[in-house]
Amino acid sequence: MPAVKYFNSERVIIMLGNFSYCNPTKLYFGDDSLEFLKDELGKYGKNVLLVYGGGSIKKNGIYDEVTEILRSAGKSVEEISGVMPNPTINKLNEGVAVARKHGADLILAVGGGSVCDYSKALSVSVNYNGDPWQKYYIDFEEPDCEIIPVGCILTMVGTGSEMNAGAVITNPEQKLKIGHVFADERIMPRFSILNPKYTLTLPHYQMAAGIYDIFNHICEQYFSGEDDNTSDYIAEALMKSVIHSSRIANKNPQDYEARSNIMWTATWALNTLISRGKTTDWMVHMLGQSAGALTDATHGMTLAAVSLPYYRHILPYGLAKFSRFAQNVWGVCPNGKTEKEIALDGLAEMESWMKELGLVMSLSELGATEEMLPDIVNGTLILDGGYKVLTTEEVAEILKESL
Repeated sequence: MPAVKYFNSERVIIMLGNFSYCNPTKLYFGDDSLEFLKDELGKYGKNVLLVYGGGSIKKNGIYDEVTEILRSAGKSVEEISGVMPNPTINKLNEGVAVARKHGADLILAVGGGSVCDYSKALSVSVNYNGDPWQKYYIDFEEPDCEIIPVGCILTMVGTGSEMNAGAVITNPEQKLKIGHVFADERIMPRFSILNPKYTLTLPHYQMAAGIYDIFNHICEQYFSGEDDNTSDYIAEALMKSVIHSSRIANKNPQDYEARSNIMWTATWALNTLISRGKTTDWMVHMLGQSAGALTDATHGMTLAAVSLPYYRHILPYGLAKFSRFAQNVWGVCPNGKTEKEIALDGLAEMESWMKELGLVMSLSELGATEEMLPDIVNGTLILDGGYKVLTTEEVAEILKESL
């Protein structure tokens, strides 16, 4: 919560005044950004581990472009393909074996957030001799081994994984999907290449899911605290940008300017900037990730399904911020309305926008059933950064409303 201090005997709520900020990721943005890959490759050893997903990069030509640059740079390349949208611990263990055999000097992730997340998890696991799931995802420890550097070539936007130290891994046997945001800045990608053209071939469903992932990342950091915080003003501007560009892209997915703005906003939504000087919430992600562990559903859609039931539940505890959200982000007119009415109108505007994008609005649409609820509840980590620390019973209630 915000710090409380006294100046001239007056009680003053102040922005959390002590924090550090460092983001070492170098970004190359634009339709010629891949040209800089060769310059970056010269900074690392000969052995490159190329990581990608289901093969779409081979269909759209990105694979050929990247491998030609790797070949011309004289790199020895080994590949890990088939990284799934919700990368599993078994896939991580498979990658560890490949990376060790190859003696990887650089992990090059080509894909969306899951591929980038997987590559970062791999970077801290290759030289660790124990169980990475236990160390990083159960005990939440930091690495005490050599970390292999990661570079990213982004083909899908939403997660912000290209400029942060987060890595989400799923353990299907334990029915858990857990994200670890590492404190060690060496785990952040050393460089990321962002070409908006690479995102234009995405199916509409994936584009919409990514857009909501971006928006919710901002919300998770916005809905906390009661102080006058610069980070919240930046967050509001980012949300307005997402809303504006998403409506253009929804009508014309080939609009390069809109897709560029969405890509750029995604990066700034979760590169830790707008979390500085704040507490943060992240309960929508905890609810959505737990549901995703049971359904294997697209991440952004699980967030969309649980968001409104959660926000309506905590709205009374953060009423002032929800009212501000309604007015500053959605343009709700406050005249003649109570603060609660303003706040609820804001969530109604948000719901209308979500439906306009074609987002999934219930977990049942993603395959969740009432029989799954106990496991989803058990897999939901309860955090204390938002306006209300949920009880297990409240988690169950929110998830039931999300069905």
